[in-house]
Amino acid sequence: MNKIVLINISGGDRPGLTSSLAEILAAYHARIFDIGQAVVHETLTLAILIEIPGNEEFTPLKRDLIVKAHDLELKIKFMPVNEESFDHWVKSQGKFRFVISVIGRTITSQQLASISGAISAHGFNIDRIERLSGRLSLTGRVANSNACVELEISGENDASAALRATLMELTHKFEIDIAFQRESIYRRNRRLVAFDMDSTLIQAEVIDELAKLHGVGDQVSAITASAMRGELDFKQSLTRRVELLRGLPVPRLQDLLHSIQLAEGAERLISTLKILGYKTAILSGGFNFFGKHLQARLGIDYVFANDLEIENGVLTGRLASEIVDGNKKAELLQSIARKENISLDQVVAVGDGANDLPMLNMAGMGIAFHAKPLVRESANHAVSHLGLDSILYLLGVRDRDLDRAEFRSGTAG
Repeated sequence: MNKIVLINISGGDRPGLTSSLAEILAAYHARIFDIGQAVVHETLTLAILIEIPGNEEFTPLKRDLIVKAHDLELKIKFMPVNEESFDHWVKSQGKFRFVISVIGRTITSQQLASISGAISAHGFNIDRIERLSGRLSLTGRVANSNACVELEISGENDASAALRATLMELTHKFEIDIAFQRESIYRRNRRLVAFDMDSTLIQAEVIDELAKLHGVGDQVSAITASAMRGELDFKQSLTRRVELLRGLPVPRLQDLLHSIQLAEGAERLISTLKILGYKTAILSGGFNFFGKHLQARLGIDYVFANDLEIENGVLTGRLASEIVDGNKKAELLQSIARKENISLDQVVAVGDGANDLPMLNMAGMGIAFHAKPLVRESANHAVSHLGLDSILYLLGVRDRDLDRAEFRSGTAG
């Protein structure tokens, strides 16, 4: 009868350790069922589940491994695995699996204790933990630096809804964001990222800035507040606000193109997505003149927004196109996905307002970015403490992947 053994190895890491151990296993024709390795602060932890053929003796193999581990200054332990335990391990591959991304300026032990406690309390096990953010020195901390730890979890039962609710409570308790995704092939194969524009890709609402230039800022703000109270829908609100812009000279629009700043991390996110081959889109209830400006500046593939009607060099106070509201955004998102021949599960949508919810809920990953509480609680994911580039962590991109010189120069791949 073949013997199944779990081997655990730990110690200081250096090149050639795994190779040296694997060569001994090969000499005894050991079959590898499972293997996992992690290195934290140059310290290695390696586990290998092996099967020893019935015609091979385990004692000589064990002796050779112990001698090699001693030479390499490693600790090694052996644990026999019975048939019942092995069968349970095989069947466990059908477990419910999820990925949790913990994102913040820093991640503390208190936060990790609360998150891991919640995972355990809801019947899940942590299978893997990996740091996606870069290393920070004690003396050289960078302003607006990011911290991200990714946890892969599994459970016999799908208690994801309850765990998600608990994790949402922890985001309010701590200044962190916690993304909770089902592990699937689509998580690693997103192909399109669609953005709202105002207060998402940029740090202002264009219509509010136009209103200030035209001296009607307070009136426009009052209508916006009315819409937020539910007294007006988006189309009514936009129509009334645009009416107040009647007579604004077109050159004033150009004044805004360079005065409104991009959201933190926007350029880094878009440039990285382009290098990785993603398609990008702006689906906005704002205005095309600014959307087209961003398209030229950032290389956005698709832009859909509202056109302001112009006569004799001034705004008429009317729109010259169909209003892009929440339902239209969702419709446009579907249209782009069809054109690109991709599943909606491969789509990421990012927005901050109630009119973004239809597209956020339609996309495989909907992200509420620095959003109002109602939107944040209604979306599947939220980023409230870091810049747009932190979305890369949710796509599984590690900082060290982006730090390579060939990637920074845009020649990766």
